[in-house]
Amino acid sequence: MKKFSKKVVLIGDGSVGSSYAFAMVTQGIADEFVIIDIAKDKVEADVKDLNHGALYSASPVTVKAGEYSDCKDADLVVITAGAPQKPGETRLQLVEKNTKIMKSIVSSVMDSGFDGFFLIAANPVDILTRYVKEVTGLPAERVIGSGTVLDSARFRYLISQELNVVPSSVHASIIGEHGDSELAVWSQANVAGISVFDTLKEQTGSEAKAEELYVNTRDAAYDIIQAKGSTYYGIALALLRISKALLNNENSVLTVSSQLNGEYGHKGVYLGVPTLINQNGAIKVYETPLSDNEKQLFDQSVNTLEETYESIKHLV
Repeated sequence: MKKFSKKVVLIGDGSVGSSYAFAMVTQGIADEFVIIDIAKDKVEADVKDLNHGALYSASPVTVKAGEYSDCKDADLVVITAGAPQKPGETRLQLVEKNTKIMKSIVSSVMDSGFDGFFLIAANPVDILTRYVKEVTGLPAERVIGSGTVLDSARFRYLISQELNVVPSSVHASIIGEHGDSELAVWSQANVAGISVFDTLKEQTGSEAKAEELYVNTRDAAYDIIQAKGSTYYGIALALLRISKALLNNENSVLTVSSQLNGEYGHKGVYLGVPTLINQNGAIKVYETPLSDNEKQLFDQSVNTLEETYESIKHLV
């Protein structure tokens, strides 16, 4: 593996992309940050805006507008470009149009001679991440999706509010599709080793509160999109977290969208699962123990993604 210069190229300067750029520059994660978008005037304006404030970032970073040729020596290419999710629209309904957009983008990136890592955030993220892996021929560990990193953060936040602890003290995950078939791993959710599910049941006298927290986690994007048009701060910070784990060789375990190779009884599919992230990419999937019901829900999520991927395989 080549030595990292920490050069990051962002493709897509919409709400998610520009929020990610701001977060990355603020924390000084990259040494060089390049933005590519068809809206060149907006990119130039964002680059100026970010460079004007870069003096106050955590460490020096150079921000510039770029072309696909800039991907040649990039360590990480982050793709947020794509048609946005509309109010009432599911992520899976975006699949055909965003697959075609992704095909064009990825072809241009690979034509540059790119030999780094892809981080995909466009929806449906699990489908598109698998698609990028297939069309590029890159090893699976070098093609990563944002998966359920944000979903897990939402879940931990809602639990923390209910139990009056900080989110970092909550150990809980959402896995599966980043979408309607995702599942909460209640069997492993805990605070200080104490079951969150049992605690909520004891406090309320039923399982209704746990179900409410799951539903509010799963449907959070719909609520936000209905109110302000799109979600961007949360996913931008989730992308920053993944980027940091990769570029800083952290050996962190995050619920990114990774390819299964026999884990959980499945192969080939990409979806959100606990994965070890370091400078070599998504190098190990952890097979979290699941209850019988959770295994069934996980299998259903896999089936949903497999059926959807079949619909766009002709584009590979």
